[in-house]
Amino acid sequence: MIFKKFMEYQKKLGQNFLINKKALKKIIAFLNISQKNIIVEIGAGSGNLTEELLKTEALIIAIEKDEKLIKRLEERFSNYLTKDNKKLKIIKGDIREILPLISKKLKNYKIVGNIPYYLTNHLFYIFQQLKNPPQLIVLTIQKEVAERIVAKPPKANQLGNIINLWAKPKILFHLKAKDFFPQPKVASSVIKLEIKPFFQRLKNEEEIIKLIKIGFKQPRKVLINNLSEKFDKNKIKNVFKKLNLDEKIRPAELSLEMWITINKMLNY
Repeated sequence: MIFKKFMEYQKKLGQNFLINKKALKKIIAFLNISQKNIIVEIGAGSGNLTEELLKTEALIIAIEKDEKLIKRLEERFSNYLTKDNKKLKIIKGDIREILPLISKKLKNYKIVGNIPYYLTNHLFYIFQQLKNPPQLIVLTIQKEVAERIVAKPPKANQLGNIINLWAKPKILFHLKAKDFFPQPKVASSVIKLEIKPFFQRLKNEEEIIKLIKIGFKQPRKVLINNLSEKFDKNKIKNVFKKLNLDEKIRPAELSLEMWITINKMLNY
């Protein structure tokens, strides 16, 4: 009865723990961890991934919001939490608040996690805003979201375009429901985000993001109608004519490069 209540509580938090050992080891391999790395684990949960991370030479910072799980982590990894052992740090709190604070002082760090699916979009926004971003992010997310992130025209979307401004995404492999406990109702994928260094990122990144959001406000509408909420319609038509774009084109049909070009022509 107690276990059943605990699992119902975890479901409310959106927590499904990855239990497939082979999948856990594959995630570690894709992180390409060196001795110089610091690994920030989002949502350490039951500690299955933490255990594999501790087999590497890196310092592990495990972040978990749930107090019950924190206690279980402290019990499970008590040998790593002594004064003489500095290999593991467990931090209790919300990743959305903690990551922007601790990331400022971290060097050569990477992020990994099996994140609650309801947090996915918000976390991507936080990653994009970090003043000291990680070298690499490897996440277990909903398969549908992963496929949206890597989608190309004519199936491009707002989320994918924005992420591609600051990272190079790639789906690494897919997971089955039985790879988790409790089993989720949706399919999952592991995705890698190679973060672009700031010198490769556009200085007007925020401006382009605003344009993309306006363009995808009503995805099924023709792009000109969406953009005309902010820009003069005749100016938009002239830009489209110069770029040989069909006036009936929809936002999903544009490449990121074209969004960048349109932004430049409309704003400058």
